[in-house]
Amino acid sequence: MKRRLLSCAIAVASAMVAGAQTNVMDINTKKAGAKIQDTMYGLFFEDINYAADGGLYGELVKNRSFEFPQNYMGWQVFGNVTLKNDGPFERCPHYVELKAPNHGDRRTGLQNEGYFGIGVVKGEDYRFSVWAKAPKGKATIRVQLIDQYSMGEHQEFVEKTLDITSTDWKKYEIVMKAPITHKKANLRIFLKGGNPVSLEHVSLFPVNTFKNRQNGLRRDVAQALADVKPGLLRFPGGCIVEGTDLETRYQWKNTIGPVENRPLNQNRWEHTFDYRYYPDYYQSYGLGFFEFFQFSEDIGAEPLPVLNVGMACQFQNWNKESAHVPMDQLDPYIQDCLDLIEFANGDVNTTWGKKRAEMGHPEPFNMKYIGVGNEQWDTLYYKRLTPFVKAIRAKYPDIKIVGTSGPDSEGKMFELGWQDMKKQKADLVDEHFYRPESWFLNSGLRYESYNRKGPKVFAGEYACHGKGKKWNHYEASILEAAFMTDMERNADVVYMTAYAPLLAHVDGWQWRPDLVWFDNTEMFKTCSYYVQQMYAQNKGTNVLSLTMNKKPVAGQEGQNGLFASAVLDANANTVIVKVINTGKTAQDISLNLVGMKGEKTVKTITLNHSGMDDENSIEAPDKIAPVQGSVKCEAGKKNTVLNDVIQPMTFRLYTIEK
Repeated sequence: MKRRLLSCAIAVASAMVAGAQTNVMDINTKKAGAKIQDTMYGLFFEDINYAADGGLYGELVKNRSFEFPQNYMGWQVFGNVTLKNDGPFERCPHYVELKAPNHGDRRTGLQNEGYFGIGVVKGEDYRFSVWAKAPKGKATIRVQLIDQYSMGEHQEFVEKTLDITSTDWKKYEIVMKAPITHKKANLRIFLKGGNPVSLEHVSLFPVNTFKNRQNGLRRDVAQALADVKPGLLRFPGGCIVEGTDLETRYQWKNTIGPVENRPLNQNRWEHTFDYRYYPDYYQSYGLGFFEFFQFSEDIGAEPLPVLNVGMACQFQNWNKESAHVPMDQLDPYIQDCLDLIEFANGDVNTTWGKKRAEMGHPEPFNMKYIGVGNEQWDTLYYKRLTPFVKAIRAKYPDIKIVGTSGPDSEGKMFELGWQDMKKQKADLVDEHFYRPESWFLNSGLRYESYNRKGPKVFAGEYACHGKGKKWNHYEASILEAAFMTDMERNADVVYMTAYAPLLAHVDGWQWRPDLVWFDNTEMFKTCSYYVQQMYAQNKGTNVLSLTMNKKPVAGQEGQNGLFASAVLDANANTVIVKVINTGKTAQDISLNLVGMKGEKTVKTITLNHSGMDDENSIEAPDKIAPVQGSVKCEAGKKNTVLNDVIQPMTFRLYTIEK
């Protein structure tokens, strides 16, 4: 009986020890591994989900130049208003003429709805500008911000008058201070008096834009992107680079020069999904290539422009050779690439460098990378890319060329893409993977098998798309964090990464999940944003070896759902360890810091939440956010040792001074 009780006691004790088994991770802090590129963690901007007009771009007026195919889309006009098309800007010729109505108690004017309303914030200044002329030498307009549905005596909550004093076209400006915060205001303009007036390029911007620039960016959204500390900004897309057809492809030359003369373009995402259809989704090109380069410079990110390779969107033109540019007509598209490099890097005596200087930036932007084609695949793409590569290499041999492996993360077409990119000696290959939870959990060793001598990887678009729940829920962000340990561990292969898409308007999205969401006055950062930020702000300079039982910690058998990576920051003389527990139970861990001695205080950042389907929102922007803390390192017999407990579905980052 005693022997049986003793056996039971030993069994219970063994079970308890097994249940509390410590996961020992060995980190070699003495030997710096592969260099981590400055471009490792970046941002990918595409004009989807009203990311540009109505989003990052600060303009608050929709269809400001009356160039939409339905010229008054976004506007209500009343009284004696006439649309004309002989205005002062060649590529935006439309304008309106306002004349007095035929009765003293009637009104003439127009009203703009903005993008899902016009958002203004109490105490902030807003710059109204308009190109105008007065046929009789003088005219006056009343400019108002209104609450259309106010229960107060007045709909307008701020008003100013503006005198138009010339028979020639001139730009006029006034500044209005918002006395209230309103998410869905309207801009209303009345003709005052009997003299007619012509109005073109009617605009309203916050004065307080990012870097306080006119024609600038929305400050809070731009600042959120800057706060990631990205090393790369890829722009302008995405599928909009291709267009539904070649006529509606993104053309960078149309996006530079005076903003008043940048022509309208249809957005490819206007009609992609009939179950989320937005008939007013066009591109004003107000946020153009100059602004993208400038923003890259402002936030310390390398610019990576992507240009059309002579192909319309393959998804919308399945294998139709006729939808794409014939091989013998590619020269203008190739020249666009060469001219863009000159625009970005040429001195002020070159044709396109001079145009950059005229826009206010005589210094070159020092562009190092160019993408040719977006998510294209098969022979249609490969044969067109070849002359682009040849021309760029011949004139600009130092420019790094980014090709693409297509839309698949594996499989025949993915493999064909990589074969051709190697054949063409592309510098980087853009991989895309929007995949479910299982893919991210099972891909923790994706890049270990990649050829170290081949083109480098740009993981240019990726996000965990939850099975049956395609939104920014917490669980998806933790699985993204887990997968990113493999990117970091293989920094000798992976040179660039970017989550996608980047931005989304809560009232006007076509695609989710997305990194940052906003309405007209507020924004919030998703759980995935915080994961990206934790990596980007703590990327280090070199990879360090981190293993458990001499194996990478990548959710392998016996690793209890743990993923981990480690880096050295030679500049700060710190070791940074990232550990993710994707399991449903807490895990004891022990970080054996080989090469370090003594006790240390360790800074931690922890992303933890219990609700797997929870997400942040406009109403609760800080529901899920990282928390800073600290733990102690012990002086072990040979090395410094950090013992800790990682809760279920948790991402914890440790920063240890050497």
